Amino acid sequence: MAEVNTMEKKLAEYKCDTNEALCMKLVRFPEDVEDDGTTFHPEYSHQLFGDDEVAFGYKGLQIQLFYTAGNLSTLFKVKYSSKVTEMFDCVESDDIEGKIREIVPAGFTCNTDDFISLLEKEANFKPFGTLLHTYTVHSEEAGELTYQIHKADITCPGFQEYHERLQTFLMWFIETASFIDADDDRWDFFLVFEKYNKDGETLYATVGYMTVYNYYVYPDKTRPRVSQMLILPPFQGEGHGAQLLEAVHRFYCSLPKVQDITAEDPSENYVKLRDYVLVKLCQGMPSFAEDKLHLGFSPDMVKESQDKLKINKKHARRVYEILRLRATDMSDEEKARAYRLEVKKRLFGPYRKNQRELAKMKKCLRPEELVSHMGQMDTQTQHEELEKSYQVALEDYRRIIERLASQA
Repeated sequence: MAEVNTMEKKLAEYKCDTNEALCMKLVRFPEDVEDDGTTFHPEYSHQLFGDDEVAFGYKGLQIQLFYTAGNLSTLFKVKYSSKVTEMFDCVESDDIEGKIREIVPAGFTCNTDDFISLLEKEANFKPFGTLLHTYTVHSEEAGELTYQIHKADITCPGFQEYHERLQTFLMWFIETASFIDADDDRWDFFLVFEKYNKDGETLYATVGYMTVYNYYVYPDKTRPRVSQMLILPPFQGEGHGAQLLEAVHRFYCSLPKVQDITAEDPSENYVKLRDYVLVKLCQGMPSFAEDKLHLGFSPDMVKESQDKLKINKKHARRVYEILRLRATDMSDEEKARAYRLEVKKRLFGPYRKNQRELAKMKKCLRPEELVSHMGQMDTQTQHEELEKSYQVALEDYRRIIERLASQA
């Protein structure tokens, strides 16, 4: 038994956290390759390395996935200080290269010098598709930086190969990511690029992107649904997500055949971002004027936001709640109570549905079956959950209001 434990300890030394082992870069200059300050790591690696996000068989494992900043030409190397097969017979190490090859398209290089030589071709890289929007962001180090948002589709020359490289980032930064069938012409692609200067030339760096699928709505409408959205880690926290989502909304609002704009299985962060963007777009509309907000959520709000911004009723309701909170003096007990009841009225919807289901169950279930369902719908628990949901919504809404104030 002691020998077994000793062996387990020795083999455990050959386990590596794949989120730490995987080193990624977006390279603009040759010196970036050796600069640890330009390295970033994935948030997730379970889709390739299992739920434990561990690779077995190596000490000092480093998986290098470096990309040129614009075209995303790729360097892929696996480095390690020792391998388990050098010390133990009959012990297999994980096939790191095979796993990475599952998602990284062919055409990458394994030679650092060859990769650095590809940087010279970056001057030839130009954004794909049609320019939709240009904006600037102030940087303490670099001053005013200029960004562009482009709309592309699969027919753009070279875009399909570029997209195959770009979508590899999804696996590392979106927990439930999957690749799309980009050959389907109902996909729209929206890309964010930074303009920068290198040796007197204007170059472009990839910042992030969004994919949108255009669903058919009977009889003659479409419903664009956001599928994937990612701002690459070096650019996160700078407002690019909001710029991208707003540009996409404005694009689809200009198309008469668009019914409304939705999202596929949105994350909490996406919902918060969407709330911010939609409030920003709606706050100047007559139906959302301050004197109208205290009268409650109205059909005029639904119609105006639908007609002008392709926003559905559910999203318009959240916009109304955020704007009403901004217009409400929450230190006034009566006004605060009226606001709380208004929000809870919406939040109570799922519980009301449960009560209707319970009423139906009483007619058809045996008493012992009914008891188990009654336990799931305990009134006291409902009230506690409702209050918890309200406080979470209030906190989220206040953050959006603070962000709007800071951008004013």
